[in-house]
Formats: sequence, structure tokens, C-alpha cells
Amino acid sequence: MTAARIGLIAVSGVRVYNERLIRLGVTLPGFVERARVIASMPSLGLLTLAAVTPDEYDVTYLESPEFDPATLCQHGFDMVGISSFTAKADVMYGIADFYRVRGTTVVLGGLHATLVPEEAAEHADAVVAGEGEVLWPRVLADWKRGRLDRIYRNRSFRDVDLGRVPVPRYDLLDLERYNRIPLQTARGCPLDCEFCAASKIFGGYKRKPVEGIAKELAAIKRRFGQPFLELADDNTFVDKRWSRDLVRALAAAEVHWFTETDVSLADDPELLDLLAASGCRQVLIGFESPNAESLRGLEAHDWKARRHDRYRRAIDEIQRRGITVNGCFIVGLDNDTPEIFPTIERFVKDSGLMEVQVTVLTPFPGTALYRRLRAEGRLLRERYWERCTLFDVNFAPRRMSVEDLEQGLEYLMGSLYTAEEVHRRRRLYLETTLRNRRLAS
Repeated sequence: MTAARIGLIAVSGVRVYNERLIRLGVTLPGFVERARVIASMPSLGLLTLAAVTPDEYDVTYLESPEFDPATLCQHGFDMVGISSFTAKADVMYGIADFYRVRGTTVVLGGLHATLVPEEAAEHADAVVAGEGEVLWPRVLADWKRGRLDRIYRNRSFRDVDLGRVPVPRYDLLDLERYNRIPLQTARGCPLDCEFCAASKIFGGYKRKPVEGIAKELAAIKRRFGQPFLELADDNTFVDKRWSRDLVRALAAAEVHWFTETDVSLADDPELLDLLAASGCRQVLIGFESPNAESLRGLEAHDWKARRHDRYRRAIDEIQRRGITVNGCFIVGLDNDTPEIFPTIERFVKDSGLMEVQVTVLTPFPGTALYRRLRAEGRLLRERYWERCTLFDVNFAPRRMSVEDLEQGLEYLMGSLYTAEEVHRRRRLYLETTLRNRRLAS
């Protein structure tokens, strides 16, 4: 008997709709480099679903940035599981409709489907809303019996024990296509920022046991040799004791890597020293704003606002150890005025940040921010999923116009991502790092 064929399809890539920003962005090396990195990452979620798929099924992993019938017709799948984020939701729906017309069973999951499962269900035979490690085997068992439910949901954040999740199917990836591989060590974030879709999905924070991470590291190295790792975490270093053990395991694996975390990393000198010796090349930190007033109200306890005065010290403490900081800023926050744009520019240039990421506040569906702006009548359109790119404006700011926000974002892009400015930041970082090393010796 022929094994049922399952296709796991990642809808990747992103398109910015602001034409002025498109024309500007393609000329800016600092912007283009990071965009290429993100676009080239495989879907760790789908590779994990492949790992929990019983051996009786024949599994194929695909990436489809656009709806391409010629490519999709090449595979005779009996079922497809498709995952995407909000900006590519309509591409995901187009692929789903294409397969359903041809009699293929379609299951949708991932970030967007979890945020709006009822919408996703209009294009699918079933929707996985939440963490798929325990839901996907249930979907397959029900499909085999011919009794699929419409929507599968986790009962709680405790449903998935990260210590019991098998190693993702890295073997399904093309060796020649990737030089940066994702690895998840923690899931969720305790800060619960209003704009964060991950907080809506997970509602908690949990870590993977370090011994399990070591197994994944070994599997990645067997498959890819010495790839650069990107930790697929929302906030890696929340638990400092566990973090030290994690960093030791990464050091033992002799890999280079990147992750995202919060500013409290700089409060732990021991962890910073371990980090410097572990192969960590960069951490992305969501500073959000150099303006303390703009930070107020982002999350319930004003955690970030209360740490605003530590920002420059944190950058110094991390970067002087040879780890670059990618500072992430959001424009369009409720207390932002047009003055925020030169303020961010001055902060970036004066602080010595090596890298910078500037995005526009984006009310993703299902988030607390979306609900509030909708209640206040500030959404420009009820449905704008293709513009959830982090660079397109989807709402009316409180203390400036839409045009002010768009022009301010363009101003910052033109100021911070030019070849000259990227070179200046890198030169300053190298000079400072070398000087600190001489002083330490």
C-alpha cells in the first residue's frame, strides 16, 4: 500500500507597499541585508510538525513565497499543511483554495491562522490554532478516520512540554539553500507587550531543557556542518540561571549564533562573559523608543519604561565584550510626535549601536493593540493583512498624521541605512572593541 503523501508548505517572504519606501529601501545595504536573512529562513514550525508525523506518511517540505500553480502541480499530495504570517495570509489562502479544488485535504496553521482561526477555516478542511506539536498528531489521526474537526486548539500553554518535542526534521532541508538555520530554545515572553502577537498566541513563557537543545545542535551540525544559527525565540534570556547553561551548551557546540532578548541581559555580568565566549555574534533588543514617555503603557507593568535610563549602559556592557547589539525601535507609538524621528537618529548615532532596526507600529489581528485601535476607530481599514509588513502604516497615529509617520519612517531609513552610515557604525564598533580589549589586557 502506497504511503499517503503530505506536503508541508511555508509561505515566506514579504512585500512592502509604500512605494517611496520600496524605492528607498532597495538602495540601503543595512535594510537589504537583514531582509534577505529573514526571507531565507526555513519554517521551524513545519519542520517540527514533520518530526511528530508518524513514519507511515511520506512528508515533503516546500517553500512557496508566491502562489505558483506550476510548482504546486508537481506534487501529488493527499494532504497539505500550510503555514504563514499575516502579511502573506492571502497567498496562503490562494494556495489552500488551489489544493481544495483539486480534492487535496488542506490544514492551515501558523501565526496568522492562530490569530484568526475562523477566517482561516473558510479556506481549509481544518485549522490548527496554537502549538502544533500535540495538535498535528490529532489532526492526522482524525484524517485517517475521516472525521476532521474544523478547528483544533490547545487547552492551555502547558499542553506542549518542550522537553518532549523531538528534533525538527532538518534532514528535509536542501543543504545548498541555507546558511542560517533556526533553533528554538524558549517559547513565549512574560512581558505581554500590547503590540506582540506572540503574547496573544502563547500567553506565557517556557524553556526547552538544555539536554534537548544539545541534541538539536548535534543534529544540525551533522546535517549542515558549521551553519550560523538564529534562535527562534521571542526573548531568550529571561531565566538567567537556565540561560547560563544554555550558553555553555552553545559554546560546546562551537557554533556562531544570533538571538533576541530584552535589556535585562546587561544586568548579568557572568552571563555576558559566557555569551562573549560562546560564539554569539549579535543580540537584538527591543528598545522600542529612546523616549521614556513613548514607552509608557506598552505593557501592563511598564517594565520597559522603568528601564529606559539603562539603555545606553546596556549597549556598552554588551558591545564591549565583542557582541553587537541590533537595537529595535518602533515609530508611531501613542506618545510619539514628529520629534521622535530625529530623537531616534541621535540616539542611534550617539549610543554606538552597531545595528539598528526601525519598524512602524503594526496592529496585528488578534492582539490587544488591534482591539484597542479598532475600538477607538483608528484603523485605516478593517482588513489590511497584506500591509502587516512592519513598514506600512495601517492606523491613525494619536499625535501626528499618517503622512507624518510615513515620511518620518522614510527619513530614518534614509539616515540610518545608507552605506556610509552602516560603515560608520561598524568602524566605530570595531574601534571601541579593540580599545576595550587593549585596556582589559
